[in-house]
Amino acid sequence: MRELPPPYRRFQEDFSPVWEAFDNLGRRCHQAEPLEAKVRRLVKLGIAIGTGLEGAVHSHTRRALAESITPEEIHHVTLLAMTTVGFPRTMAALTWMNDLLESE
Repeated sequence: MRELPPPYRRFQEDFSPVWEAFDNLGRRCHQAEPLEAKVRRLVKLGIAIGTGLEGAVHSHTRRALAESITPEEIHHVTLLAMTTVGFPRTMAALTWMNDLLESE
């Protein structure tokens, strides 16, 4: 997996016990039943799109690709979000995703 961006690494260093607890919570939530790994990753991507967080869209797109999720499946998540979060947010998410998809 790719190294964390500098602000995250700094937080990790400055607040190590909090980071460890947060990281553990994230791992446990991701591993909870009953959803399979691929579905969990796509749900996390959808949440990132819905909240409009560029860094999270980048992160979950990168992770999805690393987990052999196809660009078509990634784009489908964005299309599904359109009727809930709107066209402008969808276009932003596509732009952020394509930062990574076009570099592959």
